[in-house]
Amino acid sequence: MKLWTVANLNKDEAKALQNTYGLPGIVAMLLQIRQITTREEIVDFLQNDSKLASPFEIRDMDKACERVRAAIENNEFICVYGDYDADGVTSTALLYSYLDAVGAHVMYYIPSREGEGYGMNIPAVDSLHEKGVQLIITVDNGIAAIDEIRHAKSLGIDTVVTDHHRPLGELPAACAVVNLHRADCPSRFKQLSGVGVAFKLIMALEGEYCDVNSLLDNYADLLSLGTIGDIVELKSENRVFVKRGLESLSRTDRAGLDALIRNAGLTGKRLTAGNVSFTLVPRINAVGRLGLSGKSVELLLTEDEEAAREIAVAMGYDNAERQQIERDIIQKIDERVSRDPLLVMDKILVIDGEGWHQGVVGIVASRIREIYGKPTIIVSRDGDAAKASGRSVEGFPLCDAVAYCGDLLTHYGGHPMAVGLSLPAANIEAFRKKINEYADAQGEMPFDRLNIDCKLNPAAISLELVDELSMLQPYGAGNPTPVFGFYNMTLINIIPLSNNKHLRLVFSRNNISLSAMLFFTCAEEFPYEKGELLDIAATLDANEYNGSRSVTVIVKDIKAHSEDARQILKSRRSYEAFCRGTLYDRAELKELLPDREDFALLYRCLRDRQGYSFPVETLVNRLNNRLSYGKIRVALEAMNELGLIRICEGLRTTSITLNRVTGKVNLDDASIIKKLREVTA
Repeated sequence: MKLWTVANLNKDEAKALQNTYGLPGIVAMLLQIRQITTREEIVDFLQNDSKLASPFEIRDMDKACERVRAAIENNEFICVYGDYDADGVTSTALLYSYLDAVGAHVMYYIPSREGEGYGMNIPAVDSLHEKGVQLIITVDNGIAAIDEIRHAKSLGIDTVVTDHHRPLGELPAACAVVNLHRADCPSRFKQLSGVGVAFKLIMALEGEYCDVNSLLDNYADLLSLGTIGDIVELKSENRVFVKRGLESLSRTDRAGLDALIRNAGLTGKRLTAGNVSFTLVPRINAVGRLGLSGKSVELLLTEDEEAAREIAVAMGYDNAERQQIERDIIQKIDERVSRDPLLVMDKILVIDGEGWHQGVVGIVASRIREIYGKPTIIVSRDGDAAKASGRSVEGFPLCDAVAYCGDLLTHYGGHPMAVGLSLPAANIEAFRKKINEYADAQGEMPFDRLNIDCKLNPAAISLELVDELSMLQPYGAGNPTPVFGFYNMTLINIIPLSNNKHLRLVFSRNNISLSAMLFFTCAEEFPYEKGELLDIAATLDANEYNGSRSVTVIVKDIKAHSEDARQILKSRRSYEAFCRGTLYDRAELKELLPDREDFALLYRCLRDRQGYSFPVETLVNRLNNRLSYGKIRVALEAMNELGLIRICEGLRTTSITLNRVTGKVNLDDASIIKKLREVTA
């Protein structure tokens, strides 16, 4: 469950934007909501497809350019040292292909995720030294490689760092450190990905007569792939890269990208930041997660169509394998949650397992975070050592929470929304306790939110509206696909599609019918009934079939119109705090204690429905908001304990079945009721 929040809209300012710049009303509204309101910002956002700032705005770019040019002129052996994710792979392919094209003596190196980990490492530097490398250029890494760059220097190897990760303090002793987040860097736009920084280096190497348009024609496909893959804000220069790149990708002359697009089933389809993010990027990342990143760079560089096809097919298999590994880990977590519900009642979830694939635990953390709306860290144990990845919710800087536990960790890093760390396996329980102590000290944790751009009358939906919205594309981080709220809608029909994999929902309001798609939900999992009043959060898209275009409404979330999500979420937190033994407010504790009428109301509901198989929070609506979420939970636990019902609850499934009971049962005998009476006496 998420807390829906509707963005603030200044209608007068939106109207002024519409009139001043001749914009469609919906576009003016969304620009105002996103605080893109000056002429310069609007022109840059809607029209710019080639204007980029000078690369020499970035500190040390002149030094980097001078050292790389010298290496090219003197035929020194250069190594482009990259990373194994989509950003690092495209950065490597981009810079390598440029240097190769201008006649440099160049190779590339991608470390193994499993064997070497992220960034430079000393054995790799030694290996490059043996090969005769004289200059290392890092892409998408290097800012933290203090010891490795010092070691390279001792071997006579110079290093130029190009990176977009934040410095942790001391800068490496490289010939040049090209990083937008240096405290002394005057560059205006700081949100470039690693491939964006690498492209800036190419612009600098081209000199004062650099033809940006030609460079974008040559490299925008790689630029867009890495920029989308790194989930940086699609504003300013990133927006230029992705705009131009999506055009280039659809007609790419790179054999590897063409093969990748074919294997992903995107040939002939309109490429968007969304489908690139969900189909192409995971294939590149899967290879890195499974330890074979070199294949990705090879794919992007090869001119051999048959070799490209073979690599793309192999990457498809790797992606399928990654998905299966992910499903297996989630299944194991699901089984553990079913046995031990306390596992997911902490403010910050820390879930560990032996031998879980380290390249997949970050994705699993995202999945679990999405289900519970809490910061989540998934830990993979390997004997005495452990590695972990975490994902947060908006408004809670998980990197700060992890840093608080630094004395228990051997390594950590990240940013507010994502972290990586390693620690002795013996410290996992202490880490779980300490990071939750940090969360307790912060007070109220932020709720996981669904941000809605604006409410929309279903009568306003049209192809013209969808076409106007396309002016805001490409969508992505910092410019999300607009989400609209449709409120007080009557559910008219529920139609299973694709062998009950998806649902088409038909709604009505004021005699206006609205058909919407709810993907990856079968009829048995849908907790609402015909005739109910519901609210829908949805996106709009144009669909073309047999030469005819229509609007598709895609449901992102759905809830009962009467639902008070904030109250349900607050009550859930109170119940979880009680279960953890950290709830001390007597008023909140009393609110959790059901009386006999509460028990009777809940039991009748379960009996009339012959059990229940939907999320527990939906029972609040089924009981017409007469019982709080916390009371329902306590009552269910008491009835389960006394044998009246049986509850089995996993990550996404809930099953409440009624048992056959003979004789009377004293509800006050349940230990959870005794405990609540004791602490509220």
